[in-house]
Amino acid sequence: MNKFHGTGVALVTPFNTDGSVDYQGLERLINHLVNGGIEYLVSLGTTGETATLSKDEKKKVWEFTAEINNGRLPLMAGIGGNDTLSVAEEIRTFESNGYSAILSVSPYYNKPNQEGIYQHYKYLSETSSLPILLYNVPGRTGINMTPETTCRLAHDFKNLIGIKDAAGTFEQFNQIMRDKPTDFMLISGDDPVALPMMSIGAVGVISVIGNALPRQFSDMIRLCLNGEFAKATPAHLSLLEFTRLCFAEGNPVGVKAALKQLGICGDDVRLPLVKASAGLDAQITAQLKKLA
Repeated sequence: MNKFHGTGVALVTPFNTDGSVDYQGLERLINHLVNGGIEYLVSLGTTGETATLSKDEKKKVWEFTAEINNGRLPLMAGIGGNDTLSVAEEIRTFESNGYSAILSVSPYYNKPNQEGIYQHYKYLSETSSLPILLYNVPGRTGINMTPETTCRLAHDFKNLIGIKDAAGTFEQFNQIMRDKPTDFMLISGDDPVALPMMSIGAVGVISVIGNALPRQFSDMIRLCLNGEFAKATPAHLSLLEFTRLCFAEGNPVGVKAALKQLGICGDDVRLPLVKASAGLDAQITAQLKKLA
């Protein structure tokens, strides 16, 4: 699974002003990322506003992404939810042409205990013909998948290939690194902690700000992969304020404002999200002038 080392980008879903999917914008975005030197694409993760897309829209976005990518980069599809049987059926019927793996978030809202999380992923593992990357994001799901559960899953099911972890605590990351199988990947789920996570053995990041600044971000991550953390640190520090602004009013509100400034796609989002405020938009524009 070395194809998922380095920088993956969780693609935004561009929308037209009438709310429909903007496929021309999505094509420009994919080409922007390929040309920007990232390692792989993640289609319809949280950043893609997947919760607001219909089943038919998701199918069309996956197909279009694979068509435009045309084999240039590895592809991962986001398929998750809080109904295990429905998620398993979506994975089972997923037309995987062009895709190499599934990113599946831990169940949200229901707030299962750790055994429930384990049984959820056990069921998905036994259903899926593609390898699965676990996704732990307690700030959104309401429950943390503990290192014990993560490593139990990693040892028990070989097609669970790694975890995108956005728990935000290095006590957790350290324990995963200590107890996981050697080939199980720890991937950062938060842009601002990608460098320190990689210093303890994480193999990369699935990025949000990489949508706007793929070259700057992926160059930094490759330095980390090479162990050149002193060289990577100035770039890491220079991106912190832009990253903060991109999340200030919710994801992907900020990064879509940046993409509009870059002429790649519009900044429209679907309710209940709303566009960036005028003040935030101005701050993002000012940061882009420094970085782009």
